[in-house]
Amino acid sequence: MTTIPAQRPPGIPPGPFGIDHLLAESREKLARVSPREALALQQDGGLIIDIRPQSDRLAEGEIPGALTVERIVLEWRLDPAGGHRLDGLHPDRPVVLVCNEGYASSLAAAQAKGLGLRRATDLAGGFRAWKAAGLPVTTAVG
Repeated sequence: MTTIPAQRPPGIPPGPFGIDHLLAESREKLARVSPREALALQQDGGLIIDIRPQSDRLAEGEIPGALTVERIVLEWRLDPAGGHRLDGLHPDRPVVLVCNEGYASSLAAAQAKGLGLRRATDLAGGFRAWKAAGLPVTTAVG
């Protein structure tokens, strides 16, 4: 993804606003992991959660053993004290969020930390980095 220098539209005050700022602020809270680090966390009992839309999973595949949670309900599923939380979720369990390229997952992981998941992070480079690293990928079932 190419970052285009932001030019503020009229009426938007100067300051720390915009997606670039939000993304940088989110990533400051995270210890982002590489594909191999994510695999190791998964093998040690951590959760990999794929937040990509179903259409992307069908087109590109999935990480074996990853849970899929659509972004629209993610906060409800990741609230360790909530009634709709994922089974086995607790504040100290490692959780690695995955999107296509590692942008939306950074925002989501910062939200997960805000919900109380102390070891939440995201996969740097997203699913595409996982696949490029030659790690296992399964064909998604629609």
